[in-house]
Amino acid sequence: MARLDPEVMIRQAGRLAGDLDEMTGPVGRTAAALVSAADWGAADSVHLVGDGDSYYAAVSAELAFRSLAGVDCAATPALGFLEYEAPWLGSRSGGGRRLVVGVSASGFTPRVVEALARAGRQGAATLAVTGVPDSPLARAADHTLPVRLAGGEPSPGIRTYQASLLALLLLAVRLGEARKHRTGDDRDAMEGEIAALRDGVARTVAGLGDACGRVAELVGDGPVVVMVGSGPALGTAQYGAAKLIEGAGVFARGQDLEEWHHVERFAGPYDMPLFVLAPPGRSHARAVEVAARATELGRRVIAVAHPRDTAVVRHAAAVLPVAAHSREEFSPLLHHLFAGILACRTGQRLGRAPFSTGLV
Repeated sequence: MARLDPEVMIRQAGRLAGDLDEMTGPVGRTAAALVSAADWGAADSVHLVGDGDSYYAAVSAELAFRSLAGVDCAATPALGFLEYEAPWLGSRSGGGRRLVVGVSASGFTPRVVEALARAGRQGAATLAVTGVPDSPLARAADHTLPVRLAGGEPSPGIRTYQASLLALLLLAVRLGEARKHRTGDDRDAMEGEIAALRDGVARTVAGLGDACGRVAELVGDGPVVVMVGSGPALGTAQYGAAKLIEGAGVFARGQDLEEWHHVERFAGPYDMPLFVLAPPGRSHARAVEVAARATELGRRVIAVAHPRDTAVVRHAAAVLPVAAHSREEFSPLLHHLFAGILACRTGQRLGRAPFSTGLV
């Protein structure tokens, strides 16, 4: 694999606002047509299946399916779905259908392809979310929701992550209307909210350059980095950790807020960097408590939050600013933006290029 320029991640982040602007309307309309044609309004559960970034996007979208679509939803890594969920899909009681959504930007992730094929054999409705409509994943599915991006280049997934996440959120919105959990006016308002985040995405990316450079100094000298969040922010924490691994070769872990407090807070070294993702929502108060406790223990807390969120910011050694607000379901579209920029700056500080530090 040719050595990648870390700046590719900066370039990718710089295109996210434009991607969001260009994709929201078309992807929403395609999702609406699929939901209508396939009669997914009768689904009583949704399974989101992926690996790596696709799985993290699924974790970030779970809440949207539950709250905006009113449907039971579970995000599962592909192997876990294959071995521990798929065998029982056809044996569940009740008359509702199961919808299984396989997510893979490339469309070639083997276990995700196998998961959709098996789900179909078990009688579930299947959907592929992929950037390659003529891929093995698309061929394994009943229907495809394409998320094609123009002008791609080899990179740790940044634009592709946002595209997959956006597609899942729009699918949840449209499914909520089909299930009569939300009205058409609700749907229009929510899709408008997503489209309006374009400016917030652009301002957040613009404001992260210097901040990520400063935080890279904290990250680069630590043996391990932990990122914590809950609900949708757990998926964002897992994604952020993955970018540090892929982009800078730094060992990082995404963890649930409460699980970190329950277990990892006892681990040394006690000054290790701890990223606390604190979007407004159900777990915000606990994020503030965890940040305060971590600071008391000597951790170097980095808050991923709005700069005016003084409740959490006052406990932080540094802040990665989020320049806009959104409902919690859509907050991952804003709170993941630091990941690629930080990975770039950390890799540059350490003299490392993406994917170059481990076995290939």
